[in-house]
Amino acid sequence: MTSPNRSRSTSAFKRAREIFPGGVNSPVRAFKAVESDPFVVSHGQGPYLYDLDGNRYVDYVLSWGPLVLGHAPEGVTQAISKQALRGTSFGASSELEIALGEQIQKCMPGLEMLRFVNSGTEAAMSAVRLARGYTNRNKIVKFSGCYHGHLDSLLVKAGSGVTTLSLPDCAGIPEQTTADTLSAIFNDLESVEACFKAFPDQIAAVIVEPVAGNCGLIKPLDNFLPGLREITKRYGALLIFDEVMTGFRVHPGGAQALYGVSPDLTMLGKVIGGGLPVGAFGGRRDIMSMLAPAGPVYQAGTLSGNPLAMAAGLATLQEWSEPGVFQKSQETAEILVNNLREISKKYSIPLQAEHAGTMFGFFFQEEPVINFESAKNSDLKRFRAFFHACLDRGVYFAPSQFEAGFVCSKHAGDPLDYTLSVVENALKACR
Repeated sequence: MTSPNRSRSTSAFKRAREIFPGGVNSPVRAFKAVESDPFVVSHGQGPYLYDLDGNRYVDYVLSWGPLVLGHAPEGVTQAISKQALRGTSFGASSELEIALGEQIQKCMPGLEMLRFVNSGTEAAMSAVRLARGYTNRNKIVKFSGCYHGHLDSLLVKAGSGVTTLSLPDCAGIPEQTTADTLSAIFNDLESVEACFKAFPDQIAAVIVEPVAGNCGLIKPLDNFLPGLREITKRYGALLIFDEVMTGFRVHPGGAQALYGVSPDLTMLGKVIGGGLPVGAFGGRRDIMSMLAPAGPVYQAGTLSGNPLAMAAGLATLQEWSEPGVFQKSQETAEILVNNLREISKKYSIPLQAEHAGTMFGFFFQEEPVINFESAKNSDLKRFRAFFHACLDRGVYFAPSQFEAGFVCSKHAGDPLDYTLSVVENALKACR
């Protein structure tokens, strides 16, 4: 088929490259993994994105997760507009912060106290600092392939052995910055035990995406999260769930509710801002009470609790919590994943597809994917061909094999039906 005209996007991206490194303000937007220039967005509405040339795409990226109600939902835009007329920033407390905090606690009662920040990266930085301050220990265990924002000490890859102190995975980060970060393997409790056996009294916390979403969607094995809870308790370390992506997405109460495992600290973002920049971290009262001004662990932010973000997040969570809204969206994800499996089987294309709540992911390979190491066996050439075949037909999946996808409350019906017809044609073309 003929590729759609994207001349205005091409021209705009050429201008952007003169202003921004790589032409973008966040790397994955550059479409490097799919070896093309990106389209440039004009606007979004419901489940659709529109580019500068007027091309329409069924959007399964949804701003990388926060848009559970789709683009520009009326209730959220009205809440933002109403608040904008009352002020965009106060640098002081507002009742909106309290209301959103209470709404979050209704869904996640394990967050006995919480604090708002402005991004997932800030949430990670603050949660790690708090864990170290509470335990008086320095080392952190993370998992290869799991991303917790661009915090220096967590931008690491796995070493040659599971207890190897990690080297930076990014230029500009001194080795000593990551000297207290240990890398383990997702869904591999032995690798975690090895870290603790090597440093039994030095590990402050284990931080994990309970459903990995930054190396494609990878679900935890049945014993993995309970195993992390047991190991951390046994060694006196904290368990931190990074639910920036999974919070309210995999279950109305997050992955901790879906899998029945209670972390000591939780990081949130994305959905709680309804598309505006926001993050949060929270957990046990005795731990959170260590934060300034109540305790000795300092954390601050001028725009934390920004009233626009609070209004957007509150309106989003209230509508998302209405009966049937999450369930309908989850059913959409299940239908999409089941059809991906069936169509790929029809055309003898190796493909693994899964969903957790309203998140989904797929890998072009024969074997089930249980960690980042196995995800790297995927057929990237076939993924690129599939991505472009879908995009040219008006369906926008994440422009990387190693990213999760998302559905919203507006995907059911015609958008999903159209997607399934496009997926069949795209997979057929990728045989």
